[in-house]
Amino acid sequence: MKLRKWNRILHRDLGYIFFGMSIIYGLSGIALNHLDDWNPDYIINTEEIILDNIPGTGTINQQEAERLIDQIDPDMVYKSHFYPRKNIVKIFLKQGSATVNLGSGHTYIEVLKRRPVFREVNFLHYNKPKKGWIWFADAFAIALVLMAITGLFMIRGKKGITGRGAWLTAAGIIIPLIFLLLYL
Repeated sequence: MKLRKWNRILHRDLGYIFFGMSIIYGLSGIALNHLDDWNPDYIINTEEIILDNIPGTGTINQQEAERLIDQIDPDMVYKSHFYPRKNIVKIFLKQGSATVNLGSGHTYIEVLKRRPVFREVNFLHYNKPKKGWIWFADAFAIALVLMAITGLFMIRGKKGITGRGAWLTAAGIIIPLIFLLLYL
């Protein structure tokens, strides 16, 4: 009886302690599962325009690049520029980038805006804070294993691990194995 009591206490308290981490990893997991569909860190707005007063074909210096950016939006901040192809200049901005055809003035603009919540949870999921955070994340990983094991023994009888729980646990093991066999 004491083992069952400690099992429940451990499962409950780990659940409380790591509730926040479960939300963080759950949200960032959803975001990372859909990287082909969206960028979880940034909202990217694109626009195409035609600029006037282009300095002409060839190369431009920083001041000329800044003048081009002022035509787009005076609040944009120049960072650097380079030439991916002849007569095409890509200008990097604090807020995104602009690709300008120096011959036609045709300009493709990408403006980046940080996506709230998902950017922060991804930052934590990728273990960017380092040092102490990695230890906390490792503790969470160990707690997940312990919670999975202790969760098996929370319910007794026909709904527990010796009854319906056995079938559900088997399904939870078999489904990932099927995907491994199919895609590995």
